[in-house]
Amino acid sequence: MSLSDVPSNPVASAPANPATPRGRVVLVTGLSGAGMSVALKALEDLGYEAVDNLRLSLVPALIRQADPKRRPLALVIDSRTRDFSAQSFLDELAELRGRDDLDVSLVFLDCGDEVLQRRFTETRRRHPLAEDRTVPDGIQRERALLFPLKEEADVTIDTTQLSIHDLRRILSGHFRRDAQAALQVFVTSFSFRQGLPREADLVFDVRFLTNPHYDPELRPLTGLNPAVAARVESDPDFPAFFQNLTELLRPLLPRYNQEGKSYLTIAIGCTGGKHRSVFIAERLAAWLKEQGLRVNLSHRELDRLGLRTAGPSGGHTGSQTGNLG
Repeated sequence: MSLSDVPSNPVASAPANPATPRGRVVLVTGLSGAGMSVALKALEDLGYEAVDNLRLSLVPALIRQADPKRRPLALVIDSRTRDFSAQSFLDELAELRGRDDLDVSLVFLDCGDEVLQRRFTETRRRHPLAEDRTVPDGIQRERALLFPLKEEADVTIDTTQLSIHDLRRILSGHFRRDAQAALQVFVTSFSFRQGLPREADLVFDVRFLTNPHYDPELRPLTGLNPAVAARVESDPDFPAFFQNLTELLRPLLPRYNQEGKSYLTIAIGCTGGKHRSVFIAERLAAWLKEQGLRVNLSHRELDRLGLRTAGPSGGHTGSQTGNLG
């Protein structure tokens, strides 16, 4: 098990007086090309009033006029802004966080340099900080400029391996307007060879279990197939492992909820992300649903390879179309 890079800070703490609702304001910033326009559209679809590329000096006036208690507000403020500076942003953030009538969250979108460079090359867009420099120079300049904001973020989302669907799902988990007290959990399987899911909060390695890949009859199948499931379950260490896994999670889940964390991602990994991790993710999602939690389920490598079908727990394993850019 390992913790991800995503900060565990609660997205929003409960108001001191529940009878006095606070207006929700979500500030979105990050690296150009990391998906801020997609994030803003996703928040707009969730019912937020969305404003892009707003000057910092105009934020207080907009909040007064918008009335975020009636309708939550989502603002993208990034390096394109005319009066932008990290310190000015932090000063404004501190002032907003100090207000009793507002519930303010800062979302930072990050992404790997190579992927950012490819996105700018494919779309033929000019990097806002490149000016007379190359795109890689612009990326590095912006990364240094925004580093203080990343350190202050309530939620950091690395979009390097995310699809549009993934980013929308994560934002919905954190910022949906009809959020209930119960924690929402997202379970995903993955291949260690393809890298860790960077949005994961908890990662479990199941590579010690019997690998169906070495059975010629099971190799072309996936962990959604009953024959593969039976092979993994036949491992003598499986019953104790799964019992220990659920016993570990049982006391953790209510504590996450008590701390105000509304969305938790659990990633299950094996070598190829096709057999063992898929089966364990399905079984774990079913167990979490039995505990009364809201659960979403996906299989990263099955989606990537086009090996899609409905799993026994009814989780989402559909195509995650669309790329960030």
